[in-house]
Amino acid sequence: MQEFYKKALLALVLLVVADALFAAFFVSRSYLTVKLLQADQSGMHWQYAAYVDASHGGTSLVRIDETKGERLRFGLKLTNVATYPFASAVMVPVDGKGRPVLADWSMYSTITFLAKCAPSNSMVFAISTFDEKVSRLGEFETYRSPATYYSCNSHGVPVSLDMTRLTIPDWWFYNMKLDLTRQGYQLDKVGRLLFGTSSNSPREMDTQVEISELTLRGRDYRYIAALAVILLAGFIAFGVWFFRAHSRALIASLDSRLKKDLALVAYRQLTLEPYKDKEKASVLRFIATNYTNTELDLERVVAETGANRNKVNELLKTELGMTFTSYLNKLRLTEAARLLAEKSNAAVAEIAYSVGYGNVSYFNRLFKEEYGCTPKAFRTLATQQEPPPGCEAGLPVPPADAPR
Repeated sequence: MQEFYKKALLALVLLVVADALFAAFFVSRSYLTVKLLQADQSGMHWQYAAYVDASHGGTSLVRIDETKGERLRFGLKLTNVATYPFASAVMVPVDGKGRPVLADWSMYSTITFLAKCAPSNSMVFAISTFDEKVSRLGEFETYRSPATYYSCNSHGVPVSLDMTRLTIPDWWFYNMKLDLTRQGYQLDKVGRLLFGTSSNSPREMDTQVEISELTLRGRDYRYIAALAVILLAGFIAFGVWFFRAHSRALIASLDSRLKKDLALVAYRQLTLEPYKDKEKASVLRFIATNYTNTELDLERVVAETGANRNKVNELLKTELGMTFTSYLNKLRLTEAARLLAEKSNAAVAEIAYSVGYGNVSYFNRLFKEEYGCTPKAFRTLATQQEPPPGCEAGLPVPPADAPR
């Protein structure tokens, strides 16, 4: 059994190490990061456009730097002509032929970027999302446009926005004649991004804005689910292997022990011939003949055989390497093991009493200490062998005339 436990421990360590490697790989893969202004990484192409208050009678301006790179640069000037002036730069995702497309960002929850502007400003970030129930393709005024505010200055402000917690402005609901409580939106059909002015932006002043390091961040929980399945399958497989291998190892251990013990104690043919010492032969034969007696103890052996008390212990220690109590328990437990394997219908208590134990709990404890399992478990394991231990499995069986 010691070898089995060593193998089991090694297998468990290897399983834990493998699981740790799987966990590191799948968890790292579950974190999604896409730099939107790098077409080679995101696979996206962008079309830049100005979105100002001209349709509302305003004269605000936006000038976008069309130079390709990893930054969105634009200048703007917000005027006081319109009642609610605004000026924004928008990014529209397009395909390889320059046609607008709807981007699926459902796996992403956060967008981060570095915002620089001069002078310092309070601006608006918005996402236009297509709603099949109310939106008309290409008409961004009908798209749901959840938004939020962010600050910027000439030194650059790192911005991190939770795209799942943006707010759709009230004016959109009024224009679309929808209930204000319908604030929900999805990120599976994103039509554009907007970086624009807010009501606190400076008026009648040229402003320069630069957006860089524009990155989407999210989690792909399919990797976590796959990891959970792999970990669960690994531990289930280990558990199945462990219990099966443990059962086989325990059976082999019990078989080996029974072979050794039976030859040594319960079924050893005790005759007078091997022992020139008559007193020694008398003691061994008396114990082997009466070990099933619940009242058998050292005092009775001394009284019945006439042997000296110290000599009885010395004899057992010399011949068998055991004390009287150890030898008596060895005889009883070995016989009990044989009966458990051969008599499947006999109750454990019945077997305990038949081999000399008046207390079943005490018998169970001693049996488990001796064989590493309870009598019931021993019987179960014994029935898994063909033939069961103690019978045709090669274990010695007492001759017909052997004392019992």
